[in-house]
Formats: sequence, C-alpha cells, structure tokens
Amino acid sequence: MKNLIFTLFILSTISQAQTNFEKGMDKAFALWRSEKTDEAQNLFERIANAEKDNWLPHYYIAQISSIQSWNIKDETVLKSQLDKAQAHLDKAMALSPNNPELLVMQGQIYTNWVAFDGKTYGMKYAAKVSELYNKAYDLAPENPRVVMCKADWAMGSARFFGQDPTPFCNALESSIELFNTFKPESKYHPSWGENRAKNALKQCAE
Repeated sequence: MKNLIFTLFILSTISQAQTNFEKGMDKAFALWRSEKTDEAQNLFERIANAEKDNWLPHYYIAQISSIQSWNIKDETVLKSQLDKAQAHLDKAMALSPNNPELLVMQGQIYTNWVAFDGKTYGMKYAAKVSELYNKAYDLAPENPRVVMCKADWAMGSARFFGQDPTPFCNALESSIELFNTFKPESKYHPSWGENRAKNALKQCAE
C-alpha cells in the first residue's frame, strides 16, 4: 500500500511539473502574440531555468532575439541581440544535437549578420548558412521550414550573384505542401514559416 501511495505521489508530481511547463509556455506565447516580447522572453528564460533538459524555451528566446535584430542599423545593438540569440541557441544545441529545427535557427542568425552587412559578414557566414541548410535537409527532408529556408537562401544567393532564382521556386511550392501535412511533435514545437514561404513564392511570379 505504501508503495502504491508513493508511486501515485511521484506520478502526481510529474504531472504537476508538466502542467506548470504547459501553463508557462502557453502564457509566454500569449505574451508574444500580444507583442509583449520582452515579457515573453523573460518568461521563456524562467521556464528554461526550471526545465533544464528542454531545448524549446532556449529556442524561442533565440528566435525572438533573432527577429528583434531585423532592421537594426546600429551594429552594437545588433550584436547584443544576436549574441543573446546565439547564447541560447548554443544551450539548445547542447541539449538536442543534430536537431534540424536548431540548424535552421542557426542559419537564420547567420543570415541576419549577412543581411546587416554582406561585405563584412558574407564571406564569414554565407557558406556556413548553406552547409547548415544542407545538413538540416539531410536530416529532415520533409520538414517544411528546412525546405523553405534552404530554397529561400538559395534564391537570395542567386539574385546576389545575378543568377536566375526561379529554379528554386519548385522547392518553395513543395515546402507549402509540406506545411499542409507536417505535424509538430507538440503544440510547443516550431510551426512557423508557411506565410513566409508564400510571400517568397510570390517573387517567382514577378
């Protein structure tokens, strides 16, 4: 009887911990949707401190920091944002090696550096971005974010070098089809990218 009570106590504790994680993640996403990004990041950080074996909170801190770096003109501010993104992505990668979602996020962070100053950071990061997307594709060719980001990067590179980007339009179309069928592991796993793929595909018709 004592063993049964102890087992039930342990199961209840685990269930409560999972519930706390879910409540925290739901609240963090709600804050993010409400454009309270600093509050969302702070909550994701608290979740990361409590869920030390879970890569997802670190992933979203990295993603928010990466997005916040868009259109920044001051390199010092940009570095602060992307350094924070990189620090949390490094933690996520340590928890989940060879994760295609994390490889894509790494590609996004490097791309932000290239977008800020192609002359300075293009030679440093451009080849790495291609390698990351190729590796992610080898691991998860049915992941729509992988297919979309790989094609989008290739199109941008083609335009930069004055080449025809249209050969990559089919891959963008394929990514949209994958978005319709891809099922994330949970509601907290990455699911973004469909609208971005559709916007990128519009450029093929221009």
